[in-house]
Amino acid sequence: MGVDLDNRIQRAVELFMQGYGCCQSVVCAFSDLYGLDEEMALRISAGFGGGVGRMRLMCGTCSALVILAGLEKGQTRGEDREGKAACYQLVRDLLETFKQRNGSIICAELLQMQGVKAETNTAQPDERNAEYYRVRPCARKVESAACVFAEYLDSQNT
Repeated sequence: MGVDLDNRIQRAVELFMQGYGCCQSVVCAFSDLYGLDEEMALRISAGFGGGVGRMRLMCGTCSALVILAGLEKGQTRGEDREGKAACYQLVRDLLETFKQRNGSIICAELLQMQGVKAETNTAQPDERNAEYYRVRPCARKVESAACVFAEYLDSQNT
């Protein structure tokens, strides 16, 4: 994999460690490839953290893969069935790879695998502190999703 892609993976993890959401971190690391500035990338992906609005549904990093797949292959004409199919197939492929590597695409399940209680009773995000980063698998999931997308991009350039 190229240095640029390795740097993007590292950038995704750095963004997460700076307090950005899991989805934001992955989308932002690749957004410039699609003409999307960092602020807009952060805004578009902001609501997907915590498994979509902290409801612990699909992991935010997986939501990031869906967003990136849309930026990569999303159809722009309503009746473009082939375009839709290509985008849907890319989504399926990216999420299947993530699931194979991580055991699930569901936020609550990924947390539970690490012994973290997946609370959903509040929209209030948890405080980011040393304990948060110690017990949560989120930084590793950010890295994993960024790797999945970087590997996809690398495969398109070979």
